[in-house]
Amino acid sequence: MQLVVENLRKTYPNGVRALDGITLTVGAGMFGLLGPNGAGKSTFMRTLATLQLPDSGSIRFGNFGSGASAGGGIDVLAQPDELRRILGYLPQEFGLYPSLSVEVTLDHFAALKGVLNGRQRKGLVTDLLQQTNLHDARRKSVGSLSGGMKQRLGIAIALAGSPKLLIVDEPTAGLDPTERHRFLNLLAEIGQEIVVLLSTHIVEDVRELCQAIAIVNKGTVILSGDPREIVATLRGKLWRRQVDKRELPALQASHRVISTQLLAGVPVAHVYAESAPPGFEALEPDLEDVYFFHINTSERRVAA
Repeated sequence: MQLVVENLRKTYPNGVRALDGITLTVGAGMFGLLGPNGAGKSTFMRTLATLQLPDSGSIRFGNFGSGASAGGGIDVLAQPDELRRILGYLPQEFGLYPSLSVEVTLDHFAALKGVLNGRQRKGLVTDLLQQTNLHDARRKSVGSLSGGMKQRLGIAIALAGSPKLLIVDEPTAGLDPTERHRFLNLLAEIGQEIVVLLSTHIVEDVRELCQAIAIVNKGTVILSGDPREIVATLRGKLWRRQVDKRELPALQASHRVISTQLLAGVPVAHVYAESAPPGFEALEPDLEDVYFFHINTSERRVAA
């Protein structure tokens, strides 16, 4: 299965250009969509989930053989109902009836997904509660759940229709570390056979889960590919050293500083250069360095 997006554009009435020609091909497995707040990720997700129309572009989903141009699959913009039958969607924020139990809520959504046989639906609900580690909480009211448990219920709801495409938007924002890791492990289990698109601004989520990524800024894909290969492009070109806070303005004026991080309260500057600047030591790059480098590069390009 593949999701093929070509030249997707969306400008809101207030003039904000949320999508500016996004083109992506997403295959089976976990795909990470990484970008800062306001990059256009949520607009992109809502468009893929058929909740809003773009101004132009195309979206296709299916088995295309030699490519989407060969025909077949679902034309998502022309056939939104076809996609909704095989879509699971966990938005950044979602509302549920707080007084209903977890089990009743999940049963209700399974019925909405078309599972009308009572015995079949009961079995499905039980399986989903087990899969999302919510079986012991099945009789709790939704309003009493922790943030992480609500997110797991959201995934259970998204999985109720046995989707072939799963879209999750900022799923770990606000979760404590234990719930975050539990949720990421759940996503990793789900993303074995189907297309899972994970949108986040948290680099660590993508680093732990995804075999392919795209970095988005200002409605444009600025980089995509295998994260390991992307990280390798910066090897031997990143350097670091501790700096006094008062040094930072001068350092930023004289060097390509891609990020600064605090280590025991002391700033550590990460710098991009073809060879080691005086006083700096080599830095083995990771995905966070790649992210900051390419976001900063795109910002500099726009400013120029």
